[in-house]
Amino acid sequence: MPKNMPDNENETKASPEKPTELLEHPSYEELLQKLDEAEQKANQYWERILRMQAENDNILRRAERDVANAHKYALEKFVTELLPIVDSLELCVTSVAPELQSASASVIEGVNLTLKMFYTAMDKFGIKQVNPVSEPFDPEHQQAISMQYDPSVSAGTVLSVLQKGYTLNNRLLRPALVIVSKAEK
Repeated sequence: MPKNMPDNENETKASPEKPTELLEHPSYEELLQKLDEAEQKANQYWERILRMQAENDNILRRAERDVANAHKYALEKFVTELLPIVDSLELCVTSVAPELQSASASVIEGVNLTLKMFYTAMDKFGIKQVNPVSEPFDPEHQQAISMQYDPSVSAGTVLSVLQKGYTLNNRLLRPALVIVSKAEK
């Protein structure tokens, strides 16, 4: 059998011809328009990604700052509860009547030593006293209770401290209560 001859009868039948479909390609202008639209979308997505990344970075920085502040100022509530105790111990030392000083010398010495231990512990944790006697009045760290005329000092100078103020890592915990000198009437 010749090689070109079909082996099978089915192969001899011609397959019906399919009409060739012409593929229509979009015009050059349409392609340019689609390309522009795709570039605009890509730019919009890129800008959106950049904004989201910046927002994420801001959130991370804010969280780090909040954690650092939480560590730095964690003692704030505890210290504010201890300050009246320090005030009472200071008052105990300064208000002993002269006639009782000799009889209670050992007690006063013990209170002084306790106060020194308090001051050392407070200093260790960044707690500083605000005791501005003879300094210019500072409204950020002091609260004026009253004003008095005193010719020996200039106006605006702290004459006396009624209650010491305190800061924790340079953040004001309690302002000092002071009496300030005023100018002559």
